[in-house]
Amino acid sequence: MSSMLPEDKNNGKRPLPEPFRDLFKSMNDFLTEKPVRGFLQTIDDFFKTPFPVGSGFHVDTVETGKEYIITAELPGVKREQINLNITGNYLTISVENKELETEEDDINKIYRQRFTRQQSSRTISLPHAINEKMVKASYKDGLLQIKIPQEKGKIIEIED
Repeated sequence: MSSMLPEDKNNGKRPLPEPFRDLFKSMNDFLTEKPVRGFLQTIDDFFKTPFPVGSGFHVDTVETGKEYIITAELPGVKREQINLNITGNYLTISVENKELETEEDDINKIYRQRFTRQQSSRTISLPHAINEKMVKASYKDGLLQIKIPQEKGKIIEIED
């Protein structure tokens, strides 16, 4: 029993040897002082409030025989944030969110502005070129629906 170290009267645990106590205190001070604290807070904020549509959003493509119906689920997204781009046989749906946050603290004379821009997109490939003049798109209640008519290619007969 005499080989045991004396216990701390406050919490029943053995006190840290002096060099480790100083090391932990230094690390704690480093992580709680600016600018590191601000950097760590920024990382925490990023993971607490990700873009509503995340890294992607759900898209369904249905072929009816006459047309392709592409449906994208975009809850919480405004119509102005959606962009559709057609290139050849590719349709790209992009969603962009821009926000400007302003904080003012008159007591401590701190004024801060933060601009955030988040973007997410999905590209759908169809088996033929898309005629952009024939595409119809509608957006209601967080559901984007795009109708693209199927085009029949010209049939070429092979001679003997």
